[in-house]
Formats: sequence, C-alpha cells, structure tokens
Amino acid sequence: MVTAILVGAGQRGYEVYGACALRHGEEVKFVAVAEPDAERRQRFARDHQIPAERVFESWQEILTQPKLADAAVICTQDQMHTEPTLAALKAGYHVLLEKPMSPDAGECIAMGKLAEEYQRIFSICHVLRYSAFFSTIKNIIDSGRIGEVINIKHAEDVGYWHQAHSFVRGNWRNSDETSPMILQKCCHDMDIILWLMNKSCTKISSMGSLQYFKAENAPEGSAMRCTDDCKVKDTCPFNAEHFYLGDKTDWPVSVISADTSLEARRHALETGPYGRCVFHCDNNVVDHQVTNMEFEGGATASLTMCAFTPDPARSIEVMGTKGCIHADMHKFGRDASHNEIFVFDYLTRNLETIEVDDGGVNTGHEGADEQLIMGFVKEVAAHNAQGRTSASRSVESHLMSLAAEKARVENRIVDMAEMWAMG
Repeated sequence: MVTAILVGAGQRGYEVYGACALRHGEEVKFVAVAEPDAERRQRFARDHQIPAERVFESWQEILTQPKLADAAVICTQDQMHTEPTLAALKAGYHVLLEKPMSPDAGECIAMGKLAEEYQRIFSICHVLRYSAFFSTIKNIIDSGRIGEVINIKHAEDVGYWHQAHSFVRGNWRNSDETSPMILQKCCHDMDIILWLMNKSCTKISSMGSLQYFKAENAPEGSAMRCTDDCKVKDTCPFNAEHFYLGDKTDWPVSVISADTSLEARRHALETGPYGRCVFHCDNNVVDHQVTNMEFEGGATASLTMCAFTPDPARSIEVMGTKGCIHADMHKFGRDASHNEIFVFDYLTRNLETIEVDDGGVNTGHEGADEQLIMGFVKEVAAHNAQGRTSASRSVESHLMSLAAEKARVENRIVDMAEMWAMG
C-alpha cells in the first residue's frame, strides 16, 4: 500500500487523482490533504475519510508536518508548483507533479536537479506517454519498421469550446497569471515529440497570436455577459448559457461550481468568469500557434496548435527512411476510444491499418490518466524504479515549450543551449 498526500484538491486533484485512489484502494490511499477552498477541502477529506488533524489549508502547513506519507501529489496552479515541490522533495516525499512544471525555465531545472540530488521519484503528468495510441506509435518506431525518423508533423486541435472554457474564460486565459498556452496546453505534445524523436532538441522557431478572442471582434449587440441582454446569443457558438446550463454536469461544466445544480450554475455564470462574453475577457494567450524544431543530427519536427476545430483531437505523421506513420486520435466526433494508425512500408508499398481502442475513456485522456497514476504508485512501491516520465526528459520538453514562446514573442530562432543556461 502506497500512501500519499494531496496538495490542491481542485478538478484534477479531486476528479482524477482522488477518484483513481478510490478505485484502487488496496494499492494507494490519500491520508492528508491541503486545499485553500473550504468546500473542496472538506469534500476531499470526507470522500477519503481523512481525519481533521490531517486536513490543512495550505501547502506550507502540510509540508511542515513530520512526513505523513510515501508520496506527494501536487496539483496547485502553474505558478505555485515550484515551492511545494521543492519542499516535498526535501521532506522525503516522492512527487507526482501536475503539468506544467513551471512557467520559469530556471525553476524547472532546479526541480529536476533536486530530485536527482535527493534520489526521489519525480514524475510529471505527461499522461499521453501512457495512452495506448502513442505507446503503439512509439513501439513501431523503436522496432525499426520505418527506419530513422527524419521528420515529425504533429497537430493539436484544441476545440473551439475547450479554448473558450479554459483559455479565454478559464484558469489559463492569461499568461501573466499562469503560463503561456504553448506550455500549459502543449507541453504534452512537446513531450511526445521529444519521446518519439529520442534525440535532444537544438533550436526552435515559432509564430502565432491571439487573433479572434478580443474586444474588436465582438459582434454588434453583444453584452459583457451571456446572461445579460445579449442580442446575438442565439447565433453565437460560444454562448455560455447554452454550454453550461444543459444536462451535462461533468467536466468541464463541473469546474464552474462545486454545486452543479442548475440554480448554482446560473449564479456562477452571472457572477463568475465563465459567464463572460469571449470577446470581453482579460485573456492574452494565443488562439493559434505553429512551432518548428531541429534535433541532434538534423531531424526536424513541427507542431501546430489551433483553437478553431470541432473538438479536442490530435494527429501525427512520422516520416522515416524506410516507411511512415499517419495517426489520428478521435477526430471529428468519432468514438473517443477509437483511434487509427496507418503504417506504410516504402519497399513493399504495404499499408497496415492499426485500430487502437484506448478504453477507459471516462478515466481521462483516453485512459492514460489512470495508467500514469498507477504507474507512479508502482514506482514508489518498488523504490527507485524508473518510469516513462523522468524528471530530466520532462525538464527538456518544458524548456522546448518555453523556447517556443520566447521565439514567438521575440520573433527569432532560439538555441536550446540558451534555455539550459538559465539553470
């Protein structure tokens, strides 16, 4: 049995890590929690039967106690990751940290170094490595079937409604408060590209902007809130009333209010950030961005992220010297558990179609959330086992994201040596 403390009992802490522990009660148990919001704090303590003396308001309180468990799961906001992570590592905890590690390159490097110094298991929530979809692609590449990888083309479709929820109205709308979107949303994708390429990145360029979700694009007759007298709400695809006040009450609707009754949700839209018109928010993150990368030996990769797609989805092409891979992860309303991978052989011109059923979609990220959490639990139980998301590789993929943002803002090519020097 692995015991753990939770720092941050919000959506990911409660609905993902907490729920997984309840499903696997014989293998992992949360024995303490720290959360500043009283309602969320008590809800987590109640569900996990945590006694009052092990329920805390802040990470400072929980991490100044004598060591309470084997591991710490840290799910605070992006800019609040570093201090509790460093404190937990020093206090003797193995750490599972929600991504992104930090919006600061020096802090990312410092966390990785401290984990190595103290010989702690330090895993970052790069859940896509644990999906059957990307694991299958990785196995094909590692088998040598497509030869040496020359180029990777990767695309992340954010989804118009997901962009509006998380990156226009929601917690990650403003990089001054959290982190740039290429880091928050795409550190997953940078990590996948790095994992599949299996070489270090040497330089990066990037372009993109916030083009649509700003005040000058507000339609005539629009209101500051969707619950106000908005003249265009019936023709607006971003109408908050339509999205949040229907029958659906799980994520992302559950984020706007702990009480998911219709009355509570309407009140949240009338008073909170999620009821605002998408053209009248304090958002500054991009709604589209393209990034180009060069790796050791000259191989290249590109990443395209765009808000204006039907639903969240990913697609990838891997071009090798002997063959290539094209793969789609649940695009255009397909069954979310049904993904297709196509492998083409240059010599035989044979095209193989591999259907991947990730299963367990309800556990998040096509079942990968559960695989990551339980993988971390097994590593802790086995002591010093090496998982798929090592600290050193996670640091590198985070630095790639930060380099992409630096390249975009400064309109230049960024050498990765420049990023590593920040540590």
